[in-house]
Amino acid sequence: MSQNAWLSKKLKNSKILCEACSKACVLSEDEYGICGVRKVEDGQLKLLVYGLAAAANIDPVEKKPMFHFLPQSKAFSLGTVGCNFSCKFCQNHDISQYPKENNHEIVGREFPPEHIVKLALEHGCDSIAYTYNEPIVFFEYTYDTAKLAHEKGLKNIYVTSGYETHKAIDLLEPYIDGMNIDIKSFSNEFYKEICGARLKPVLETVKYAHEKGIWVEITTLLIQGKNDSDEEIREIAKFIASVDKSIPWHLSAFHPMYKMLDIPRTPESTLLRAYKIGQEEGLKYLYIGNIDNEDHESTYCPNCKKRVVDRSGNIGQYVINKLRDNGVCPLCNYELEGVWK
Repeated sequence: MSQNAWLSKKLKNSKILCEACSKACVLSEDEYGICGVRKVEDGQLKLLVYGLAAAANIDPVEKKPMFHFLPQSKAFSLGTVGCNFSCKFCQNHDISQYPKENNHEIVGREFPPEHIVKLALEHGCDSIAYTYNEPIVFFEYTYDTAKLAHEKGLKNIYVTSGYETHKAIDLLEPYIDGMNIDIKSFSNEFYKEICGARLKPVLETVKYAHEKGIWVEITTLLIQGKNDSDEEIREIAKFIASVDKSIPWHLSAFHPMYKMLDIPRTPESTLLRAYKIGQEEGLKYLYIGNIDNEDHESTYCPNCKKRVVDRSGNIGQYVINKLRDNGVCPLCNYELEGVWK
């Protein structure tokens, strides 16, 4: 399905500027954006994947990962083909890179916004998560779905690499309740060589989304010999702390994938080292993932230090939430930061 990609602007030279992401593609007739799913046709920028889901599942919200967002609830998760990044370690490369690697072919099942919201409600979901590939590349599809979902009492989550423009965030802000944003590295060279992107726009997105009042959690996939030095881990921790020490930071284990099959799996010791550095920099909420470690997947009250949310499983999906309404600690009455109802 194809619809106008209205988050765009016509330029004087008959070209069109895509205003969805920080790639800022300027396109002529019949040209595709770097994402592979936004194309100029008949003088209009078109979203080629509108209403076409390449993946749709019902997940625990903890899988996103979102640990301070309606714990123990279900999220209706969907994604399309296409991505504005080209991460060599992408675990969903079969859909994210599909158009680029298959001569611009578009695939997916018809899932219009109304159908998504209907299915989410029927299956007892409390939220819809735009995930698997990069949601900003199918912005108009997410916008229409999120707006309708809010009207029906559902919350919305963006699971993103953080390349949204400020204009896109301004438009999404009334309907997107939470974002999990990857900070893949604190090295621009890493972003350039491994992801086909830049660091600065990601950091700007984290700051701007937080300023707009969207609940933000951060994920960093630690890759041996690439972004796992003490210095780089500390730089990421310092940046998060400079925005808000209450932002949860998920430290995830890499496993060989896609074009990085020669890199070994991240040892647990690396994740524990990063966890300790995050603590040293004053971050309140730290989590390790892609391994099963209940002690470091669970939530502790920053005030009394007692465990208030128990989690186990390699993505923390087995949850016992001891918090009272609004995230209040049952032991000391501290109100933990997050979206609790």
